[in-house]
Formats: sequence, C-alpha cells, structure tokens
Amino acid sequence: MRHQVKEKKLGRKKEPREMMLRNLAASIVMYEKVKTTEAKAKAVKSLVEKVITIAKKDDLTSRRRLVAILPQKLAIKKALEVLSKRYDGRKGGYTRIIKLDSRPGDGARMAQIELV
Repeated sequence: MRHQVKEKKLGRKKEPREMMLRNLAASIVMYEKVKTTEAKAKAVKSLVEKVITIAKKDDLTSRRRLVAILPQKLAIKKALEVLSKRYDGRKGGYTRIIKLDSRPGDGARMAQIELV
C-alpha cells in the first residue's frame, strides 16, 4: 500500500531522478520559467519553494545548503542575490504551474512552471 508516499518516481531510479529534479530546479531559478511535463513540474515545485526559502536567510549555512541542492553556481548566486530580495516579504507560493497543450510526439501533458 502507498500510505503517505508523496514523491513521484517519474520512471527513474533514485539517483537519476534526484539529479534530474535538481537540474530542473536550477534551470527554474536561472531562467525563471521552464517548459516541461506536468508530472515533472509538480515534482520539482516543492524543491524550488524550499530553495527560495533557504536563500531568504542569506547566511553561510543557507549558502552551504544551496550548494548541496543546486549543481550550478550561477543558480546559487542568483537565488541568494536576486530571488531572496524579491521574495523577502512573501511567505510562500513562489511558483506557478500553467498547463499547456499535449506534446505532439508522445502526447505527454506539458506545463510551464514559472516564478511568480
């Protein structure tokens, strides 16, 4: 039974799935909107919210936690310098998922995840 199991597998094993979500989160932080499948957008939303919440503290511990999560240095820099100031007065809800048309090749449901 799947009682209280929140995370989606996305057809991958643990390490590739986690790295894909970390890369996707870094892309969302750097480019502020990304077009992806609906399932991946829903899976990465909580990670992006956590990254911005961590970046809002802007101390050494938060920087080290971001280094552990985000693989790109530019994403860490932007999260600490730009996004933490932008969302300083906001308590949560930093992302928005907009559903798009299906992908022509395989019919996968697409979505655009962006920062509010």
